[in-house]
Amino acid sequence: MQLRDRQVKFKDKSLKALKEKGNTLGIAPTGAGKTVMLSAIAGDDSYRDARRLVLQHRDELVAQNETTYKQVNPKGGRTSRYDARVKDWSGSAVFAMVPTLARSLDKMEPMDLIVIDEAHHCAAGSYLRLVDQAKKLNPDVHILGVTATPNRGDKKSLQPTFDNVSDQITLGELIKAGHLVKPRTFVVDIGVRGELEGVKRRAADFDMDEVAKIMDKSVLNDKIVEEWERLAGNRQTVVFCSTVEHANHVCEAFNSKGIVAAVISGDMGKAERRKTLEAYDRQEIQVLLNCMVLTEGWDNQPTSCVILLRPSSFKSTMIQMIGRGLRKVNPERYPGVVKDNCIVLDFGTSLLMHDGLEEMADINAQGTIDCPECDATLPAGSYECAICGHEFPREEAETKDCPVCHLEHPINASSCRGCGYLFVETGEKEVLKDIVLTEIDVMNDSPFRWEPMFGGVVMVAAAFDVWAMVVNYNGRWHAVGRQEGRHVAHIADCNDRLLALSTADDYMRMYADQDAGSKTRRWISLAPTLKQIKMLENSPYPLAKGDTRYRAACFMTWRFNEKAIQRKLLQVCGKAA
Repeated sequence: MQLRDRQVKFKDKSLKALKEKGNTLGIAPTGAGKTVMLSAIAGDDSYRDARRLVLQHRDELVAQNETTYKQVNPKGGRTSRYDARVKDWSGSAVFAMVPTLARSLDKMEPMDLIVIDEAHHCAAGSYLRLVDQAKKLNPDVHILGVTATPNRGDKKSLQPTFDNVSDQITLGELIKAGHLVKPRTFVVDIGVRGELEGVKRRAADFDMDEVAKIMDKSVLNDKIVEEWERLAGNRQTVVFCSTVEHANHVCEAFNSKGIVAAVISGDMGKAERRKTLEAYDRQEIQVLLNCMVLTEGWDNQPTSCVILLRPSSFKSTMIQMIGRGLRKVNPERYPGVVKDNCIVLDFGTSLLMHDGLEEMADINAQGTIDCPECDATLPAGSYECAICGHEFPREEAETKDCPVCHLEHPINASSCRGCGYLFVETGEKEVLKDIVLTEIDVMNDSPFRWEPMFGGVVMVAAAFDVWAMVVNYNGRWHAVGRQEGRHVAHIADCNDRLLALSTADDYMRMYADQDAGSKTRRWISLAPTLKQIKMLENSPYPLAKGDTRYRAACFMTWRFNEKAIQRKLLQVCGKAA
């Protein structure tokens, strides 16, 4: 497995902070490849002889993180587990459940590196006791935390464990690079916005009982379903409600219209919850409602609509909820499911309060700054401290008003967050230029050479025992790939070539040999071989003067796989229709 350039940067910054400070917190949202990055850091050569402990708070994450660690570090040594079923410290990397280990700290062995997944939990007593024990056993232990949501609802600081943030990957970066689909956000006023703006904040969040008194009315619930049907009625949808009772009432409103909906709540048994989630994953349930149960650690690729029926005190919480719908779809896993964007319907005040989805950091800022509250070292351009939650003052930005609903927006906003009105000042030429430049960035950052063919309707990357292509078919962009000895796989179907390209590039990074990219890139400066010329001279794709050995290899890859690709696209497009 080969990391994206942004993942390598995250890894390098984290390793530097660990070496200099002994601890660090890295922030990465859904889609960044958080597990891949923490595995790469833990498996780095600087920890070759170290004993590593990777901590997670749920059973399913133990297996997931261990599997990813082995994929990223195929020569990383033996792994073992310490959980409710197995208690084995023999691995060079041990994957442990925090609740289990916290109950038997006397059994803990000295470690050189501790990696904490979902590190915003570190303010909890069980984590603090565990970290304290690790430092007693080895005062020089390094501690790495990774999370998407550092700022906790209870305002507890992460300072006892971390005193710096090494890096923060933003949602905007991932969307621009094609790793997540784009959100289309709508703020829908059903006549209660003024009342919601008056709801009191408690220590952790808004008073959700008070929110429910305002929102949980049958006439409003019916209106919510009506607006959903108008804007997103054919989409798999997750709904975030203020209380469980509120979720049940909105669920009844959906069901009364013949829409299959269900509620996930914290007091459900594991078997019942799993059964409901699996039914939603099979699309037997279209709308899934919850009260802060699905905010973290849950992803469903076909979900393409997120409904917010509650305000959020923290912007990170809002981003986490919206992130549930931004994953791209793997068409092999979900045949016939097409997803080009995610509609976000905010019936509360979150998007207005937090000024849309703009990030919590300026990604163009360089260097570091210190938090005046807790002295944590943060990336320059941070708008709030991920360790203690301190908010930095921002300069007043130039704004413009929506001509329809008159809401104020940043001058570079492309659409109104209130009514969806599209601002046209950017112009078609500027947007097109941005898309082209972004695609060039992706191709230049790739370890593989992406060769455009047939006027750009096909793009090919070939690397000995694996290849991938982006193909325009019936007006849509499809990504396909093939590993040696396997059938052609369909890996993306979208209306955006960038999304297809980034998915195909990730496929190559996952399955190609570590050195394959550099080897095939050398062919760009070489002339085709006589064998290549002979094989292509009587084909529909003869080589032209100046064609390289790599371009010849791409033509041959297309020629030998063309019929299989056509069959696959006919098959999947038939299912989609």
